[in-house]
Parts: sequence; C-alpha cells; structure tokens
Amino acid sequence: MSTLDHAIAAPVIHREHHRDADDDRPRLECGVVGVWGAEADEASAIVALGLHALQHRGQEACGIASVHETRFHTERHMGHVGEAFGGSDLPTRMPGTAAVGHTRYSTAGGSFLRNIQPMFADLDTGGIAIGHNGNLTNFLFLRNQLVGEGSIFQSTSDSEVILHLIARSRKAKVVDRFIDALARIEGGYALVAQTRSKMIGARDPLGIRPLVLGRIGDAWVLASETCALDTIGATFERDVEHGEVVVIDRHGLQSIKPFPARAARPCLFEYVYFSRPDSVVNGRSVYGVRKRMGQGLAREFPIEADVIVPVPDSGVPAALGYAQESGIPYEMGIIRSHYLGRTFIQPSQATRQKGVRMKHSPNRAVLEGKRVVLIDDSIVRGTTSVKLVRAVRAAGATEIHLRSASPPILWPDFYGIDMPERDQLIAANKTLEEMREFLEVDSLGFLSVDGLYQAMGETGRDEKTPQFTDHYFTGDYPTRLVDREIEAGGRDPVARQLSLLVSA
Repeated sequence: MSTLDHAIAAPVIHREHHRDADDDRPRLECGVVGVWGAEADEASAIVALGLHALQHRGQEACGIASVHETRFHTERHMGHVGEAFGGSDLPTRMPGTAAVGHTRYSTAGGSFLRNIQPMFADLDTGGIAIGHNGNLTNFLFLRNQLVGEGSIFQSTSDSEVILHLIARSRKAKVVDRFIDALARIEGGYALVAQTRSKMIGARDPLGIRPLVLGRIGDAWVLASETCALDTIGATFERDVEHGEVVVIDRHGLQSIKPFPARAARPCLFEYVYFSRPDSVVNGRSVYGVRKRMGQGLAREFPIEADVIVPVPDSGVPAALGYAQESGIPYEMGIIRSHYLGRTFIQPSQATRQKGVRMKHSPNRAVLEGKRVVLIDDSIVRGTTSVKLVRAVRAAGATEIHLRSASPPILWPDFYGIDMPERDQLIAANKTLEEMREFLEVDSLGFLSVDGLYQAMGETGRDEKTPQFTDHYFTGDYPTRLVDREIEAGGRDPVARQLSLLVSA
C-alpha cells in the first residue's frame, strides 16, 4: 500500500471545535512565549507575564515548561493564565533560567487536558518542550502515516506530530532533527522549542504566523506579539523572518535559513482581528492599520448619519478612523462587559438568546433618536451582528448602517483560525442585498480587498504575487491543503473546490 493510500484508509481524526451555536467571532489561535538566560530562576514568571499579555490569542488553556540544570518542570492547566500561574511561588514550583509557554484555543483537536501545550517528550538527545501557534495543513496525512509506522499518540493535537517527526529523524543533533521535521510539515506556524541546552524558534516559510525576538537584560525572548515584550519589559530586536530558524544557547543566537527563499505572505487577519492593537506586527502598527481600514471604509461607503458606534473591542480603531474621515461624531453606543468568563453557564435556550446583551449592552443615551453607523471588524455568519442590530434598534436608533472594516469572508481558514465552513459564511451564500435584509439594517458595506491592502500601506493587491495571506477573502490559499485534497478525493465538494483553487 502506498503512503497516500494508507493515509486515506487510516482512521481520520476530525478537528472538533466546541463553538457555541450563537458564537459568531473568528476564534483566536494561540500565543507562544519563550525565555532563555533569565536570572535567579525567574524564567517561568517572565513567561507567565508574557502569556498574560497574549491572553487574547487563546483563553481555553495554558501551560509552561521550564528547565533547571537539565531537569524539566511542566504544568498545563485549563483556564486563564492568571488562574494557573498567578502565584508568587511560581519560580519555586518551576525553577530555571529558561522556559517556554503557550496559551491556547484549540484549532486542531478538542478541549482536553492532553492537548494543552507546551508538549513535552523525552528523546534520546534529552527532553524537549514545544509550543506551536498555527495549524498544519498536512496534519492528518502525517499523523496517519506515523501511526501506520508504529507511532503512539497521546493527544489529538497537530503539534504532537512535530514531536514525533523530531523523534524519528535520523539526524544526530537536535537542531538538525528539528529542521528535518520542519521540512515535512506544511501550513502556518510559529514554533518555540526548549531543550536542556537550547531554545529554538521557527516561523513558516511564508511568515503566515507571527514571531518576534526581544531582549530583557542578557536574556533572549521569543513571543507571538510585541505586546508581550512590552509587558515583561523586554526590548524588541526584530521579527523572526519567514522560513527562519533561530537557535539560542550559551554561545548566543544563531540564525539558520534551511529552505529555499520565498516571498513572505503574512496573515491579514492578524491586523483585522487577532493581534492586540498596541502590537507591531511585521513592522506595522496594528492600531494604525485598523484606523486606516476605517478611513478607507468611510471613503468607500459614506453615509449621512448622526453617530459612529464601534462594536467593541476590536471595532474601536476602525470606528475612530471612520469618524475622523467622515466628520461624524464617535460615541460609545455599545458597552462591552469584560467580566463574562468563557465557561459562563447558560442553562436554557431563553438565557442563551440573551447572551449577546450580557456581552454587549446598548447605550440608550447615545443611540435613541439617532442615525447610527455601526462599525465591526468583520462579519462571519451574521448571527451575532443581527442580535446587536436588534438591540441597537430597540434602544431607539432610527436608522442603522452596518459597516465591516474587512472584506466579505468567503472561504474558511486552515492556518490556525477557527472559522466556519463555507456553507456557514454569510457572504459566501448571500448577495449584498440578501445580507442587508438578513441583518435587518438600512445599509451595508464591506471594505474592499484593495482598500484593506491600502490600509496596509500598499497601493492594492498584486494579483500575480499577493503580498499577504488573504484566502478568506479571495480563495487564494498560499499552500497546499493536503488534508482537504485527500478529502476531495471522496465526497466533500467544498474540499474539491479548495483543491482546484490551490492547484490552479
């Protein structure tokens, strides 16, 4: 039986996401932090602070692995970083001058303790802990292949595949094994690995997922976003380049570029939604980009209105930009509660339907008798949007004009964003007028793809060599979708269409 035949025949692990039926936000991916060379066994405490700054990237679970005199200490917990690692005894529990941490929302595998990262394994070269932000598009193919060759998996996470590939490499040195594993994986990833003597960071060949390098005193730091560096008092050194592997040990930092050079295509959704506004991603201020998105939206879809209202919190910078460009006053017409936990119990369908008002409450003093322009960062299925619109209208708004600061989302993602399948994406299944009617608004407008590129500082999208990963808007997937291509050989018409798009 060929390798591909085996992958198709082997049992398939479905990517399960425990998304609330009424949850209409694209779920965040994960965040990673690594520290090497911290003083006085403080590495785990520094990592915990960094993870706290990245809590917006994953609120399901978190973990830290520290190394002290070649011995690893690992803890993995469900819940928020502060609950798990907020105690002053953390350096005692997890001593060491080096540590790696991860905060998680599951994009592959389910919500189980065994899937929490960093994942740790004892190899013949010693222990290794690895944290992964992103998604492998050939995860199922590789996993099924490894299982067929005798590997035993303890989780359903695609990150464990990387550990198995490292373990099975025939290279002598751990760094060479790590690179050997990278050569076999596809997709978007930012990786931080900790061995007993080194910290290794890597970014996928297209730079889809972000990773930055910083210094705090004599210690080195790797993190998903610059806001983590700011929180721990580290200085930003540079972005880890696309396709780059950095190795940090007692000799300093070594940069390795093991793969053929390719043009970078970082993910646009980092700017639209994921990254914190105070982060700088690939040299661009996230806050600045979002404001320019709003300014472009005002130019593309102007309207006579009395007040600009953001859908908090991610819609705020775009709403400020729209207000500045249009001259219409900006007001906080919707107040967001920051105290609703992810696991809030909603015992009945009746209370579930009131959930949107628990998270977002209309401010009647601002809305009553007003023509309102409602600014959101994106519209996915529309289920949350229509509830917000009804709440704003119930608060007395006479007109509601909904504006999305990103283009229509037409295709699902496979690089670390938990986004609904195509048949659940409102823009993929309705015309603009049908969407307007469904959302119950007086007018509706989406920022154009070129408008988004202009907010990024480009003149527009280069159709031949796109500057960013933007498949959710264009269908232009930047890598092969191996797992979906395998499914396309069967009964999945969406997967078959994706396969055709990727191969075109």
